[in-house]
Amino acid sequence: MEINFNVLSKPIRGSFPSFSPKVSSGASRNKICFPSQHSTGLKFGSQERSWDISSTPKSRVRKDERIKHSSAISAVLTDDNSTMAPLEEDVKTENIGLLNLDPALEPYLDHFRYRMKRYVDQKMLIEKYEGPLEEFAQGYLKFGFNREDGCIVYREWAPAAQEAEVIGDFNGWNGSNHMMEKDQFGVWSIRIPDVDSKPVIPHNSRVKFRFKHGNGVWVDRIPAWIKYATADATKFAAPYDGVYWDPPPSERYHFKYPRPPKPRAPRIYEAHVGMSSSEPRVNSYREFADDVLPRIKANNYNTVQLMAIMEHSYYGSFGYHVTNFFAVSSRYGNPEDLKYLIDKAHSLGLQVLVDVVHSHASNNVTDGLNGFDIGQGSQESYFHAGERGYHKLWDSRLFNYANWEVLRFLLSNLRWWLEEYNFDGFRFDGITSMLYVHHGINMGFTGTYNEYFSEATDVDAVVYLMLANNLIHKIFPDATVIAEDVSGMPGLGRPVSEGGIGFDYRLAMAIPDKWIDYLKNKNDEDWSMKEVTSSLTNRRYTEKCIAYAESHDQSIVGDKTIAFLLMDKEMYSGMSCLTDASPAVDRGIALHKMIHFFTMALGGEGYLNFMGNEFGHPEWIDFPREGNNWSYDKCRRQWNLADSEHLRYKFMNAFDRAMNLLDEKFSFLASGKQIVSSMDDDNKVVVFERGDLVFVFNFHPNNTYEGYKVGCDLPGKYRVALDSDAWEFGGHGRTGHDVDHFTSPEGIPGVPETNFNGRPNSFKVLSPARTCVAYYRVDECMSETEVYQTDISSELLPTANIEESDEKLKDSLSTNISNVDERMSETEVYQTDISSELLPTASIEESDEKLKDSLSTNISNIGQTVVVSVEERDKELKDSPSVSIISDVVPAEWGDSDANVWGED
Repeated sequence: MEINFNVLSKPIRGSFPSFSPKVSSGASRNKICFPSQHSTGLKFGSQERSWDISSTPKSRVRKDERIKHSSAISAVLTDDNSTMAPLEEDVKTENIGLLNLDPALEPYLDHFRYRMKRYVDQKMLIEKYEGPLEEFAQGYLKFGFNREDGCIVYREWAPAAQEAEVIGDFNGWNGSNHMMEKDQFGVWSIRIPDVDSKPVIPHNSRVKFRFKHGNGVWVDRIPAWIKYATADATKFAAPYDGVYWDPPPSERYHFKYPRPPKPRAPRIYEAHVGMSSSEPRVNSYREFADDVLPRIKANNYNTVQLMAIMEHSYYGSFGYHVTNFFAVSSRYGNPEDLKYLIDKAHSLGLQVLVDVVHSHASNNVTDGLNGFDIGQGSQESYFHAGERGYHKLWDSRLFNYANWEVLRFLLSNLRWWLEEYNFDGFRFDGITSMLYVHHGINMGFTGTYNEYFSEATDVDAVVYLMLANNLIHKIFPDATVIAEDVSGMPGLGRPVSEGGIGFDYRLAMAIPDKWIDYLKNKNDEDWSMKEVTSSLTNRRYTEKCIAYAESHDQSIVGDKTIAFLLMDKEMYSGMSCLTDASPAVDRGIALHKMIHFFTMALGGEGYLNFMGNEFGHPEWIDFPREGNNWSYDKCRRQWNLADSEHLRYKFMNAFDRAMNLLDEKFSFLASGKQIVSSMDDDNKVVVFERGDLVFVFNFHPNNTYEGYKVGCDLPGKYRVALDSDAWEFGGHGRTGHDVDHFTSPEGIPGVPETNFNGRPNSFKVLSPARTCVAYYRVDECMSETEVYQTDISSELLPTANIEESDEKLKDSLSTNISNVDERMSETEVYQTDISSELLPTASIEESDEKLKDSLSTNISNIGQTVVVSVEERDKELKDSPSVSIISDVVPAEWGDSDANVWGED
């Protein structure tokens, strides 16, 4: 179908079902089969930002006063009447604000106007016939089972059914006395009056929807809007049944704690409730709340992202083949148990996100939404008909986002999770599959804008996502909404009012791919600092990213975690602290810390870690299946490894906790200041500033640099804030934490070309091989009392052997910390080090020999991160007498293979 963009401002007719042409669809997780995002074209070597970005899933509940139209438009979201009341929010179809941020999008103005008009028209249609979008998204109050005026009312949209009835335990699975009626929009309904003031359908009893095909065959299905579904755990592969869930007030969980404030930058702990037990079994919501949430809080995360919450009959799908969209997974408990978990998280100050899968649905017929598809056309189904409704790689069904009832179903699903369970936001899975009619299959996104804005764009899905983000932020303005997209579509993370799709963050999916590629295919000596830094800074200006070195994807069977790639079999025999670390383990722990910290500090405006990777969990995840004799051995988390004092896993866990604490105190993730001043491929060193911190990463496997010159912004005195080489983190304690690093001015103030690497000041440091150090600037204006109150070392220290005065101050934290004062004694300065939080019970005096410390405290609140990079390190640096290489190994010579790593930029 050929589309003329020049006519897209005209009213859209009901016969025009979609902007996108029909193509063959496919199926499998997009993160497995899609290429990573490509370079954003952010230029290094100058403070200029480039805009040449290369790139980086009818019925109607009648309201008599509103619904006056015929069923002819019940599936197509358009109307011949283009004269509608204006929208509440400032959404313009002519002037697209996104183009002001990126003028290179100008050639696609007609595309943006078209999809914006589609969005505006669709929203107006909903408001015209159903009321406000927020009310339209309360479909769960009408559909499914609800209490109304002494009755149970059940409604189901099944326009293709010829007859229908409700069956269950309550009527002996005989629905002859509970036949349902169908209205003109294909909605079947029944009112079941109470008997003796008691509901006829008991709470927690099984129910199903039975209907007759056009060929006369009767089938039983789980209601589409069911709120709970269970299977007989005593029977292998037992089918799921819908459950009528309406507990009495005494059995309902009542939330006790308010939602915590939205963090300035999310530090996300991605978790799977079922596999969170240390035992080989399925864990429960309440056990996770009581046993795992405290661990997450102790490691200074501020957000929990829960996987596999929406009911899925196949456990091994990781929760991505959803069968029942409004039901919590019954493997881990019931709906009230999940509420307990979320409330417990809120009591700890943790916000909770849920993985929402609206990109596709399970192909299961007997227990899934697919069971309502009996061969009817798209207008009478949740899914597209034919090839367009099936994802070949995922073996799943694809929604028809141009269907009125699909919109009601999916938008109501979002509001349900927000309001019924008090979730704080969502991670939208498989967005790439939604954005394009080709679903990203066999697509290598090169960054050419035509790849994003063409006939391949599924505008129906884009409009749905715009409506979804509008709804979420209207219901809960502080919600956090994250998109999983590998294509790098421009505008995905910009507000709907600007012509964007409205997500708060996108996952930086290219970063883990880069690390895995390096660990599998490159020797340490061949790592390119420019290439790695490019991957980490590969994001669009003003569109925030969640950075991660590895997620659940890198943990599944057939792949390896970073720790397992680094140390492999040594993780079974070489992790004891009672013997010296082997070279493989020493390298592995050092690089594990560096990779995760580098990713966090430079990769985005938020950070994510998958459960267990914080301490280098060995092996992989393998769900019970026939191939492993249905074993749960690899479907659990061995928390004892991190808890054991004699094992080296504790060092990686301690560093993870310190990384998060560093951001808690300095807020560098939320800072708008990010400047990469040096990518030294010869010496394998990267220097950059984030917020008020200066970071120095030395990836060289052998060379330690004494007097290494580091550029910085402000003059003054700098000290160590966090050191990966500290003893507490399994390091060698080579960097002194009581050393003052005084700056020297560089060049002419205000003339960057005369400065050192574009920075007006510099200081010199010791940079040991395979270490990373963050430095903070000492504030000379603080009093001794204020400086002492910046000491956070006592936060996690045992109380034994701490002075009485220390006890009084141990929990006092400054919210505006500027650190050490010249008048502090050596002992006081030493106690500003965060590393002592991780010490076993011992007095500070006794620990001085072992401590060689890490983290201090300072907060910088500058705002949204903007990636800005300055000129590369001067070529003469490697020959400078100010740098001394301490090594027994002669540095290798590297060629110019990485000279054109930036492509056209």
